[in-house]
Amino acid sequence: MTTLFKDLERAPLDSRHNLSEVLAAVPFNADGLIPAIAQQHDSGEVLMMAWMNYEALEETLSTGHVCYYSRSRGKLWRKGESSGQQQHLKGAALDCDGDTLLLQVDQTGPACHTGRKSCFYIALEGHEARITSTPLIDPDKLYGKSAT
Repeated sequence: MTTLFKDLERAPLDSRHNLSEVLAAVPFNADGLIPAIAQQHDSGEVLMMAWMNYEALEETLSTGHVCYYSRSRGKLWRKGESSGQQQHLKGAALDCDGDTLLLQVDQTGPACHTGRKSCFYIALEGHEARITSTPLIDPDKLYGKSAT
């Protein structure tokens, strides 16, 4: 394992480091993935958590359109490709260990497949779970499904 992130702990403010070297030092998990937390850039609201592989991270950084890796589909998932609800990258940062990514995004419409702005709408309070938001868009309409 590289010592790059340990070395960066003492790096001076505004020092610059080669992006390729930093990305090469990211400790992707055994499946080649890193957790990515999407946060609305202007409000700070946490929208969702998903996974990225190296290819998704590179594509996101180069295009400015957020791309994840879908574990269930086993392929790249370009946010909004089926729903139209895209995430435009405003900023990206790794945590101190390089093992979690924070994406500051401008979310178009809901981030959650349930049609809600955020995936984090189930508040755990005492001995109960409380739903804290309603869908902005009916999920069946969001994904073009007909009602059954």
